[in-house]
Amino acid sequence: MKDLAQSVELGVSQRRGVYVTRPKVWVKNELVRVGLAETLCTYVMMTFGLGSVAQVVTGQGAFGQYFSINVGFGLGVAMGFHVGGKVSGAHMNGAVSFTMCVFGRLAWKMLPLYIFAQLLGSFLAAGTIYGIYYEAIHDYCDGNLTVTGAKATAGIFATYPAPYLSLMAGFADQVAMKLDLRITATNHHHLTHSLLTLFLCCSVLHMVILSLHWCLCCVCQVFGTAMLLLCLMALSDQKNKPAAAGSEPAAVGLLVVLIGISLGSNSGYAINPTRDIAPRIFTAIAGWGTDVFRAGNGWWWVPLVATPIGGVLGAGIYKVFVELHHPPHSEQAEGSAEESIPLEKNQNISVNSRSASEGALGREKNDTGWRSGHSLATLLTIIHPKGTHSSEEKRHAGLY
Repeated sequence: MKDLAQSVELGVSQRRGVYVTRPKVWVKNELVRVGLAETLCTYVMMTFGLGSVAQVVTGQGAFGQYFSINVGFGLGVAMGFHVGGKVSGAHMNGAVSFTMCVFGRLAWKMLPLYIFAQLLGSFLAAGTIYGIYYEAIHDYCDGNLTVTGAKATAGIFATYPAPYLSLMAGFADQVAMKLDLRITATNHHHLTHSLLTLFLCCSVLHMVILSLHWCLCCVCQVFGTAMLLLCLMALSDQKNKPAAAGSEPAAVGLLVVLIGISLGSNSGYAINPTRDIAPRIFTAIAGWGTDVFRAGNGWWWVPLVATPIGGVLGAGIYKVFVELHHPPHSEQAEGSAEESIPLEKNQNISVNSRSASEGALGREKNDTGWRSGHSLATLLTIIHPKGTHSSEEKRHAGLY
């Protein structure tokens, strides 16, 4: 059908006296092609995802709920995969690109290109959604762009921890504050060596509790990203039960929806470092200020550090528990050959009987040469069916 359409187009062009030629500007450099595709697919994914958040927040529940955000990001990932999947692999996630480099599926020299493209696509998407929902955002918050509070709007663009994740840090702050008040109210003549020691011990306790708080926050992001990469490795494992050819975008999109509805309430399932930091920088420039970096006790760095760790951990767990234990290819081939022996015997019997009948008929018509050749061609067609797989399909199959 494609060839027919091309021939018809060529015929029409020749009748009109127009020659169909390739465009003069044709990008052949692989790095440029990959960068453009990764930027565009990230932009598409982020536009749909951030747009769904903006609609839910500014609509105050009238145009969707939390589930709408999960579906918006999931379908956005699926559409982004369709946009750049055959060119760049459509990672759209810095943790995915980093993990692919660690396990040898992507050259390290390509990592800066992927990260830059993902940052650029995310930044442009944040600007686009801000422009589209500019009036809705300002009407919702009465022109007061805040990061926290009842009318906070910074969460449209970046992730922030839930208030209950800051309880341990709040407890540590209260311990330090009460100690400072006690020291201030005490006469300087009564500051003994034991009180100074107590102060130092409480300061160390403050740091330990704060570190535990950060560990708790990091665990949430590490686990979410680990589950993402673990399932992505399974979806692309050709020796296990990979996603069917052509269904990879839908499978990856459903995976993102699943993570959102099961692991998203703590911090908006911040499983993508480039998706988080680029819109955060945009909000700092657009009017929310430096509060986007101070909110949540300096939460901004957690998605940057925890997600690559989680990605490598999840992919490594899948390799250790599943992928490294696949039987060799020769054993699989032997098993499939044993299963096909009865079929081959039946085919040989049918071919032999067909050849015998054709031979008898040929002797009657003295045309055995043509019929024996025809039988050989039929046999070769049965035993060796044609099938092709392009290198591009092998390269990007099942890769998110």
